[in-house]
Amino acid sequence: MEIAALVSGGVDSSVVVHLLKEAGYDPVIFYIRIGKEEKDGYLDCPAEEDIEMTRFIAKKYGCRMEIVSLHEEYWDKVVSYTIESVKQGLTPNPDMMCNRYIKFGCFEEKWGKDFDKIATGHYATTTKTDEKIWLSTAKDPLKDQTDFLAQITNLQISKLMFPIGRLLKSEVRVIAAAQKLPNAQRKDSQGICFLGKINYNDFIERYLGRRVGPVVNFETGKVVGTHNGYWFHTIGQRKGLGMSGGPWFVIKKDIQTNTIFVSNGYDPEAQYGKTVCLQDFHFITCDVWGAFVDKKEVTFKLRHTPEFTHGYLRRTGDLYTLSSGEKIQGIAPGQFAVIYDNKRRLCYGSGVIQ
Repeated sequence: MEIAALVSGGVDSSVVVHLLKEAGYDPVIFYIRIGKEEKDGYLDCPAEEDIEMTRFIAKKYGCRMEIVSLHEEYWDKVVSYTIESVKQGLTPNPDMMCNRYIKFGCFEEKWGKDFDKIATGHYATTTKTDEKIWLSTAKDPLKDQTDFLAQITNLQISKLMFPIGRLLKSEVRVIAAAQKLPNAQRKDSQGICFLGKINYNDFIERYLGRRVGPVVNFETGKVVGTHNGYWFHTIGQRKGLGMSGGPWFVIKKDIQTNTIFVSNGYDPEAQYGKTVCLQDFHFITCDVWGAFVDKKEVTFKLRHTPEFTHGYLRRTGDLYTLSSGEKIQGIAPGQFAVIYDNKRRLCYGSGVIQ
């Protein structure tokens, strides 16, 4: 079986190569350049250290290695999407777009098509039932990344391998240390790759600028501060408001008047909702229920967290509505609600929060 291993230079994808070799495979290692550098160097995803680490892994395990570029595709599919979503007052999820359109989309079209399987260092698993392959959760609930994969397609999930999905992060590091991998204790990467060392707000300001607007207390209607543009803030945000007498939570935004509404307290009721409306719902393996008229018991996530929320999914035409007996915090339009079965095992897909 011909396997392409996507290796980033981090400990997770490096251990993937070790596990594949241990299982008798001879993967071809691919390092994907996806950071885009502009002429003034504003956008820069520094890759030299990662490439050096990946080369070490390739040499250690005797694997062929290719460095491939998806600069332009990443800009068109991920960076532009992020900027446009923020401009519309929405909360984007670049990681989900990158997985669907870049790592498993454009890569497949250009290089992956020549391989039987594509292996990655994601913390996820696959489950086969009734001749169908499903995206399923990882052993390590703290590292599980199925929510970042919930926009991939049936074709993509049928070709993917997640060798570390049945390991805890601590077990991955033990393997790396035992194999004397130089990245055994390397810190996990954080944030959005295309930003490199650039602060997220600095990046947004470059494209959308600043525009001072009022911060209004949601309960009293009183102006309690100012901000530099609604695009710097997201629903549920607590940090970075620069206001005293907190904590303050962003409750909603009015993009027409450039107004941010906040609520005060450690657990204000205004930051919760009972229902979540979804559009553009995407099933990974198949449409699990079809045009149902009742409600379906599910679990779901609205953000990257080890916790699941229990609830019910209803459908009206192409629109879906989630409801829960539990309080749902920080419902942010533009983000994705990721739907799982009621056993918190199979990931069915995701929809965009309205």
